[in-house]
This record gives sequence, C-alpha cells and structure tokens, in this order.
Amino acid sequence: MKNITDEFTSLGIHEIDGPVDKFGAVFTEDSRNIFDYEDVKPKDIKKGYRGYVPWGEDNEQPCQMLEKIRADEVMSSNMWFNIATAYGRGFVVTEKGQPVATDEIKRFFRRNNMVKYWSEQFTDMKHFFFSVLVLIVDNEGKKVVQIRHKEAINCRFETCNPDTGRIENIFYANWKDKPEDENVTAIPLLDEDDPIGDLMIRFGKEPNPKTGKNDTPTKERIFAIVNRVPTPGMKYYPFPYYASTFNSGWSVLKAMIPIAKIAKMKNGMVIKYLVELHKDYFNKLFSTEQITDPEKKKARQKLEIENIKSFLSGVENQNKSWFSTYYIDPNGKEQKMVRIERVGGEKEGGDYIEDAEEAANIVSYAMGVHPSLIGSSPGKGKNINGTEARELFTMKQAMEKLPRDIMMGPYYVLIEFNGWELEFDIPDLMLTTLDQKTDAKETSQKTQPDDTNND
Repeated sequence: MKNITDEFTSLGIHEIDGPVDKFGAVFTEDSRNIFDYEDVKPKDIKKGYRGYVPWGEDNEQPCQMLEKIRADEVMSSNMWFNIATAYGRGFVVTEKGQPVATDEIKRFFRRNNMVKYWSEQFTDMKHFFFSVLVLIVDNEGKKVVQIRHKEAINCRFETCNPDTGRIENIFYANWKDKPEDENVTAIPLLDEDDPIGDLMIRFGKEPNPKTGKNDTPTKERIFAIVNRVPTPGMKYYPFPYYASTFNSGWSVLKAMIPIAKIAKMKNGMVIKYLVELHKDYFNKLFSTEQITDPEKKKARQKLEIENIKSFLSGVENQNKSWFSTYYIDPNGKEQKMVRIERVGGEKEGGDYIEDAEEAANIVSYAMGVHPSLIGSSPGKGKNINGTEARELFTMKQAMEKLPRDIMMGPYYVLIEFNGWELEFDIPDLMLTTLDQKTDAKETSQKTQPDDTNND
C-alpha cells in the first residue's frame, strides 16, 4: 500500500486493500473551516497602533482562497469572466460632457495608468469583495497627484476605535513572511462613510465638526480608501458569496472528479472515500503524545494514516463507527478534526461527465455565471440560441452596476479635493439583433455623484 500521488506526504490518493479488490481513498485537508468565523481579537504588529484583525483563523485566508481558485478550472475561468465583464468597455472620463481638455487633468490620467489600476481593482473586488487604493497628495497639500492600487491580499485592518467604531488604519505587508514592525507600513484610512469630508478636514479645508474650527493641516500625504461590498456580520473582511462552495464541500467534490478519473484510467482503481483532515490534526496529535522529534513525527503521521486506511478496509469494519476528536474555537464553534465521506461507486471514466457537469453548474451558479455563457457545462445538447445568449449577457452586465458604483466613489473624492469638474463612466457592449444592422453597440450605466435616482 502506498500513496500514489506523493510518497513523502500523507495527503493524496492511497490504495487500500478491500475484502475482494483494491480501491482508492483521497486524503485531503478540510477546506470547510476556511470561513468559519471572523476573529476580531487584534494582534499587535506595530508600535503606536492598535493591533490588526487577522484575515481568517491563521491570517492566511486569502492565500487559501487563491489556492482553491487556481486549482479549479471552472472557478478560475468564471473569475476572469466576472472581472472582464465588470471592466466593460473600460474607464471613460469626460470634462463637462466633452473629452478632457485641461492639461493638468490629462496629465494626471496619463501618469496613473487607468487600465492597470482598474483591472487590479476589479480583480480584488471579484476575488475578495473589497479593494484598497491610496491617494497621494502633493507636498503643498493642495492636490491629489497619484492614485495607486494596493493588493488586498497584503492588507490587514487595524481593529476599530472603540469610541467611534471606525477603522483608522490599514497595515500593508507580506504577511506570509511573518513581518516584523519595521516591515509593516501603516496607512491612514479615510472614513468609509465620508472619505472626502475626512480628507478635507485633515487638510483644514473644512471645519472639524467636533470643534467647529479648521484643523491644522496634516503632514500625512498618503491616505487609503476601501471599496467594500457589504456582507452581513463581517465588519472587516467581507465574505465573497461564491466562497459558499468551499463551505458546502462542492469545491472539494469537484476537485476529486479529475483525481478519480485519472486513478481509474491509469491504475484501474475506483475512488470510494474522501478523508478530510483538519490542518491542525497532526499538530494536535503530536502535542497530545508529546512528540517533538521530526523523524518520530513522520513515523507517527504514517502510522495514523495506516490506522485510518485499516479502518476503511475489510468486511469486519463495515458496521463500525469512527470517533473523531474536535475542539471549541475562541468563538465557541466546534472544529471537527476528521471527516470521512463515501463518494464513489464502480464508475467508469466517462460516467464522471455527469458529476462534472453538476459540480460545474453549482460552482458557476455560486459565482453568478450562467454555464452557457462561459462554456463550463460538458456534454451534448447544451447549446442555447442567440436571443437567450444575448439576454443572459445583458443581465450579467446590468448586475455590475452595484460594484461599479462602489468603486467610482474614490474618484469623486479626487475631483472634489482637486476642484475638477469631471464625469466618469464604464460603458458596456450591448449585443444587438440583426435588424439593427450592427453586431453590437456601446451603452452606458453612467453614475453621477450623490445620484439618488438609479433607475
């Protein structure tokens, strides 16, 4: 018996001797605890500031999300489709309804690479439901001269001020390297409810409502703004709704389909079980048994895997129960250490097409992408006609108004602080019918500042 995938790790496909034949079991790390809770207990990172709120249980939730997305061809393709659809026909700026004529403004947009900026912002928004940017003010404190994207994966929020409930700073660092104080940059975060008012007050351009007087202009020149899709119960890091596929287990089952097909086609082996181990399973086992030597840990890990494999094999084990440990996390939730699910029968390689279609449809459903638009449904007879495709694409573009409105907000901070009269838009490509004598035309969902009528 051996681990076919990798003989140096416990995870992968394991061959098990059954009562009459051999079969496979997939041992994997349980992904359903990635989003179990938002731990708001701050961790100290930089002197002079309140601590930061970890992003996930071990502060590595975004990395875990990206690993899952990159391992799933349907999810990756859907993500790109969502980013490209949100980008539309690109960012358009006009001055008093006409192409920009003011040299200062044209220079600003030339120097700030709007294509790169918007593509980065939409990428983070679609992955994590929030994006971060910084406004850089000139030395005189009169104009915003630069706007820059900050990767969300490197951002952590300072715990909110208990007196105001506001998040006042963002910490920017490479968190995978466990950074020290000097490797973490603290950036003042503008008030999420009124970023322009906050910026004007900081530079003494408007009275401070607390004192009724203008403050002495700040010496800070870099300020962060957060664009956030609100999700219930998540004050700091939103819950992207597509991530429900991680919690439900569908992403795990979908990932097993190619593994099962490969095992069947290459080795004639049927995958019958999915064994999911909590990422802390072996660490807690070593701690309980007081094992510290690396070689003894490796031997104990191998023995534990053999014990689980023995449990899954043999007629005498058919009616037995598996008793797994669990622990209570700081939020009072149970964290199960082992899950064992029966997932396979005697399927041939081609039979998994139906399973792949079901899993792909569920993942696409969770991501708001109709399978017929992206081509994720395998099999025959899945085509739709041109009218259906056109209407589905129109509906998809219409649903991008909310994230676009959210992401336009910082530009109204920019134009008010700089005293510019500009309008912004992201037009869409509207597919047309044959009688209009053109394949497509541009349409607009133009957003105005303080627009209260979005019809």
